[in-house]
Amino acid sequence: MKVSFCKPVDPVLQKYLEGYYFMAKDESHKTLRYLTFPDNYFIVSACRNASVIQKRAGLEIHESASDNLMIDFVSQCSVPTEIFYRNMIDEVTVYFKPLGMYQFFEADSTAGLRDKIQNSDFRDRMVQILNEQDRNKQIQLLEEYWLSKFRPRSMMLAFAIAADLDSALNIGEIAAKNKITRQYVNKISRKYLGKPASEYRKIQRFRKSLIPSKNVRNLTELSYDNLFYDQSHFIKDFKELTRISPRKFFENVNTEQNNIWLFI
Repeated sequence: MKVSFCKPVDPVLQKYLEGYYFMAKDESHKTLRYLTFPDNYFIVSACRNASVIQKRAGLEIHESASDNLMIDFVSQCSVPTEIFYRNMIDEVTVYFKPLGMYQFFEADSTAGLRDKIQNSDFRDRMVQILNEQDRNKQIQLLEEYWLSKFRPRSMMLAFAIAADLDSALNIGEIAAKNKITRQYVNKISRKYLGKPASEYRKIQRFRKSLIPSKNVRNLTELSYDNLFYDQSHFIKDFKELTRISPRKFFENVNTEQNNIWLFI
């Protein structure tokens, strides 16, 4: 199976989308198994002629006996998930930055986004894109689609809280800065970011710690650079979100890749 990841080309999309990855059948007939780790992206994907089995540890994907197009939307990824492609399929997956998807579908919650996607023309457009054989043309069609859906919304409070959760401010300080209660900070986080404020922040710290890791191997430095209390706090959260130690993770995962997967 061929897997390729692309960053958005259009400057407008770059602000709200992290990127796309494409999977395509090849002649190797190899299976693909990997662990994917928690993130704060909203993810929407289209799989052609696929059958998905929910396992305790993750998902197993087979080629379907009948023609179909499966649409999936993920707004909460808080634990490591094992993905096993037993058969090769064609797939397009889009990663949206936090709050990015609300600029393309008018909804007031993550549940509302799911309904909007299912009732939109997304399915029809994905059929067209998956039928296209040329990768550059696929990307062009995908970007044309998202630009056609772009309806900018200010969402000032939600964006302010998301930015503050990515800072050194504690929840009480975030509440005071935005003139709201701590409970309301958490309500906004659950409603628009898909998870409680503390969980969102933990995952955001973890993901940011992966960015400089190709240059920094000192765990103490990584801990303080990414707003962990100390090295013990960093290791505790890291193990909770990956099931392995930071040392072992960095030895086995290529963090220079856009899709940070542990192949197994």
